[in-house]
Amino acid sequence: MYHPYADLTGLKIENMKNGQSRCSLESSEKLFNPHGVIHGAVIYSLADTGMGAALYPGLEKGELCATIEIKINYYKAVTSGKVICLTKVLNRGKSVANLESEIFCEDNLIAKANGNYSIFVPNTNKD
Repeated sequence: MYHPYADLTGLKIENMKNGQSRCSLESSEKLFNPHGVIHGAVIYSLADTGMGAALYPGLEKGELCATIEIKINYYKAVTSGKVICLTKVLNRGKSVANLESEIFCEDNLIAKANGNYSIFVPNTNKD
């Protein structure tokens, strides 16, 4: 799947199956904030991408999903190493799914996110 933002950050989807995913990225200075740690928005986008990757394989033909909201807690700063995001679908309804991502670096939990996603069939009516 073409994903320009993932290419920009070095984000990789390592595993993507119905209800779960594993994504990762290697820390690098281009991802740092002025304090010399990975920017929180990079960690957030890792969770957001992981959630989409866990949900997409379970969608019906023609369905899409989109982020409604994500809440994230940050626990530790990251200055080096591989960052891994493990995501699972907690609940899937007809039009909304709830997911959880745990983000690790060197076996340390650095952040945890919970998100809700809309599941829908896009309106192709151009009226």
